[in-house]
Amino acid sequence: MLVPYRKGCHPVVAEVVVVGSGPNGLAAAVTLARAGLRVEVREAAATPGGGLRTEPLFRPDVVHDICAAVHPMATASAFFRAFDLPARGVDLLRPEISYAHPLSPARAALAHHSLDATCERLGPDGPRWRALMEPLLRHSQGLVDFMLSGQRGLPADLAAPLLLARGLLAHGTPLAAHRFRTPEAAALLSGVAAHVVGPMPTPSSASVALMLGHLAHAGGWPVPRGGSARIAEAMTADLVAHGGTVTTGARLDDLRELRGARAVLLDLGPKEFLRVAGPLLPPAYRRALSRFRYGPGAAKVDFLVNGPVPWADPLVGRAGTIHLGGTQQEVFAQESLVAKGHPGGAPFVLVVDPSAADPSRVAADGHRPLWAYAHVPHGDRADPADAVTARIEQYAPGFAETVVDRRSVSAAALEAYNPNYVGGDIAAGAMTLRQSLLRPVPAWDPYRTPLKGVYLCSASTPPGPGVHGMPGLLAARSALRREFGIRTAPRLAPDQGAGWKESKEA
Repeated sequence: MLVPYRKGCHPVVAEVVVVGSGPNGLAAAVTLARAGLRVEVREAAATPGGGLRTEPLFRPDVVHDICAAVHPMATASAFFRAFDLPARGVDLLRPEISYAHPLSPARAALAHHSLDATCERLGPDGPRWRALMEPLLRHSQGLVDFMLSGQRGLPADLAAPLLLARGLLAHGTPLAAHRFRTPEAAALLSGVAAHVVGPMPTPSSASVALMLGHLAHAGGWPVPRGGSARIAEAMTADLVAHGGTVTTGARLDDLRELRGARAVLLDLGPKEFLRVAGPLLPPAYRRALSRFRYGPGAAKVDFLVNGPVPWADPLVGRAGTIHLGGTQQEVFAQESLVAKGHPGGAPFVLVVDPSAADPSRVAADGHRPLWAYAHVPHGDRADPADAVTARIEQYAPGFAETVVDRRSVSAAALEAYNPNYVGGDIAAGAMTLRQSLLRPVPAWDPYRTPLKGVYLCSASTPPGPGVHGMPGLLAARSALRREFGIRTAPRLAPDQGAGWKESKEA
């Protein structure tokens, strides 16, 4: 049930209030509601979903993903494995080519969903790519569960951290420049590593490359049929089916507004937490939160195009995700400059073409969405539209002629859309090695705050950014133990009775 909010007219009646309806807030709410608690989600925007919103921007028959578009972890993370999106009617469509990385107009590296096809195309680097990816694929669940945990205990698969350590040494140090013989293989891995949005090469960028790189050959990099909002809708439907509510238009300005709840879970970053709770927090904890570092920004452009992108290499058009950054050396240099706050140069641009896997995103007359963002310095106010268009045109001559309309959002404006994206930092905090483990502050239980019953569950807590729901799940488990004495995690799989029918129809 969605409830509009009127300031001063909405007392707290739920046992638990979750602030923010992004994937982590919804994951926390679903977990708590399934434990039998009365849960209310409060969302500042007019619609729930956070980074999972899908809207028509230019015409009603073409929808665009406003933030997240591709979801490698929507079947891999422990939360979504248990929640089971496909069983709830969310079709996760995998393109034949998970991602592509053009090096010149007629030359591209391709990460096929098939590992064999990828290795065959990489020529002399095929055996090296296989040697890197096959052990990760054999231990995929253990690796994913270790990397998407709070990393406060021993992993179930002890091989996972050993594989990760080996990969960090090889690809997270200057040794990375010498791991492959061909520009194609080197660029293919560095483009994935650039998802860290920070200096390269580093252990953090290597860990991202190992995680996302091997998933390209495992569950793939899928897009939900109809857009990312389908994931949020499935989560919201399950919450409502278990007695929860979502209140929209309910911006929180003072944590004391929620004093009637036994537990409060905040899908907020440190800056927003300080805004709503600063005077209530102990000085030492306030100082620790104020030291939280944010990384470079992302600047986004949504395109409405009248046909397929005219990639010079037609195989690139069969990829759902395209990395535009040039050679490994160029990616490393540009990303490191941006991390230092230096604008200029051809930006690293990530392009998503959902129609490569989802024909339903194409209108009857051939018009379709194209999603793109560029990595820019923190807080950059420049309009990215021309730079992103030119970057795509470099590898797809004639692209500009296919553009019917476009909408651009600078890094600074992205923070206005979502205050958790400080300075346009879509990772909700710099992904340094230390801060990846100790976010938002060094603590054994990073979700618990010094305030009784108040927990953080945003991407600014471990394991960090991505649509995987794990901060929400882990924060909810902590709250269940400490506030309600519930030590057995609730079942998250779809119900088979009347409750499931209701959630499926919602």
